Amino acid sequence: MTEEAPTSILLVDDEASLREPLAEYLARQGFVVTEAENAATARSLLLEITPDLVLLDIMMPGEDGLSLCRHLIEARGLPVILLTAKSEPTDRIIGLEIGADDYVVKPFEPRELVARIRSVLRRAQRVPMPAEETSLYHFEGWHLDPLKRRLIDPEGAMVAISTAEFRLLRAFLDHPRQVLDRDRLLDMVQGREAHMFDRAVDNQISRLRRKIEVDSRNPEFIQTVRGGGYRFSADVRRSANGNGLGK
Repeated sequence: MTEEAPTSILLVDDEASLREPLAEYLARQGFVVTEAENAATARSLLLEITPDLVLLDIMMPGEDGLSLCRHLIEARGLPVILLTAKSEPTDRIIGLEIGADDYVVKPFEPRELVARIRSVLRRAQRVPMPAEETSLYHFEGWHLDPLKRRLIDPEGAMVAISTAEFRLLRAFLDHPRQVLDRDRLLDMVQGREAHMFDRAVDNQISRLRRKIEVDSRNPEFIQTVRGGGYRFSADVRRSANGNGLGK
């Protein structure tokens, strides 16, 4: 019986006085930590590794954390927790709208950060799921594999989606043709902090529409219900997952 590989974390922060002791603390908690002092180094490392989660400072010289966050989510589909020293909520709101999974404000309690890391990984479905939770979704030629978090278009090409977009799409696929209001969708997508950022769900839906709709300005799948929220209009069926799609 083989042991499960330890969780790998990419820690991106230009402040060595925070980054280095934090990396040591996380290592003592059983994580495998790779450090990067800026976005350029992080991008180079990502050519060689695929971490389970990224801890990302927002304010860095050169490319800032929000720009790198967008790349991590849209191109790599990686879970991201933002690290920020700002007291103003603007950057945190933008980060959550981009699709970041959570944030912590410096200075923070390391134990709280570890709890948030484990919570995000659970939401990203890194842990095994019951068989009924891993069955494939199918709608209008599209396929979603929840186990591998892979979205396949009608031509058979894989479409990169962020953790937040995955959870949003799955919420719709679990409740086809039902009206889901923003509060419910925000809770499904962002968790307990979501109620603070009402427009986050609208931005995430806009991004998801651009990926699955023929014309995102006239959507066929994700329809807006005036005064009520959103409804997924396509028929959805599920089938047993035989090791997933795109093998």
